[in-house]
Amino acid sequence: MALGTQAPVLLHHFGTKERLVEELLSRVRDRLRALGRSAEAGTRRSGLGAVWTWVSDPDQGPLMRLFFEAYGLALCHPDRYSDFLNHTVRDWLDEPLAAVDDISATLAIAAVTGLLLDLLTTGDRVRVEDAMERFAFLLRWHADQTTSVPDQMIKRSNRVTSQRAP
Repeated sequence: MALGTQAPVLLHHFGTKERLVEELLSRVRDRLRALGRSAEAGTRRSGLGAVWTWVSDPDQGPLMRLFFEAYGLALCHPDRYSDFLNHTVRDWLDEPLAAVDDISATLAIAAVTGLLLDLLTTGDRVRVEDAMERFAFLLRWHADQTTSVPDQMIKRSNRVTSQRAP
């Protein structure tokens, strides 16, 4: 009733509870991506921080818990949550914010997701915020260093790194 409607009306509109949750989380993801883009437009490499500020806000705790619940369900039942799984990572790789490549964007996704899960689990805001601040600094530093290096050097560096013995 908090939405001003009853459950049968919502189920009729969305078809299933899974589809309702997918749609809700899709809209949150779209809002977060827009928030990140807006921050980036104002200050270079600030989008990740803006997204983190929103997702780590205590007022968003219930929604973020729903995100992790849906993520767990999607991994257990990929047939029911295929849209969620198809977009959860891919959308952020397509819009990497402070990252300069897929590897940096992957690290950013993992850091935000992991730190948010840590925050929701432990409630240790000071430690988690400090970790996020350090990660954002390192990501920005890496991006600044990488953008000052010619593309040919980056590609050669990646090939050399990938050829090293494990």
